[in-house]
Amino acid sequence: MDYADNSIVNKLIILFFIDKMDVPLIERTILEVCYYQNPWLEYMDCVQTIVSLLETGFIYKTTHDNVAYYSITPDGRACLSHFYSRIPASIRAEITDFVKENRAVYRRKQEYSTSYKLNPDKSYTCTLKIVDSMKTTLDLKINVPNKEIAKEVAKKWETNAAQIYTMLYEQLVD
Repeated sequence: MDYADNSIVNKLIILFFIDKMDVPLIERTILEVCYYQNPWLEYMDCVQTIVSLLETGFIYKTTHDNVAYYSITPDGRACLSHFYSRIPASIRAEITDFVKENRAVYRRKQEYSTSYKLNPDKSYTCTLKIVDSMKTTLDLKINVPNKEIAKEVAKKWETNAAQIYTMLYEQLVD
């Protein structure tokens, strides 16, 4: 297979993955899944393919809170439907299985974000967010005394964000 064919297959793989995920994806998620987690693309091919798909209008980028999200366009779907068979069947099956098993995990990673930073008084501020459909649903900041507690808060947020949000909402709104 020559480079041009490989480039086309790379584009189709990313289009197929974004289409299957059925949610806007950040670049980190695309790279993590297509390169780090699975051997579908090389890192630089993945980065270049995202840029190329943007330039051709097969995917589009929206920004929320300084984070870029990528989604497939109608033209991208049309291209995918015309050239679907050019994606090796084994890779299509791997992508389909991976998405079935991991969609919720990756959606949660994107929807529930956390960060922490050192304050001048040596305490830490944890920023906990829930972003749903590129709209911030909750943005919570908590000061904690040290980095170990900040890490623990971040870890707990990843697994309990939905329950915490529900409890806060019920206590404050109902």
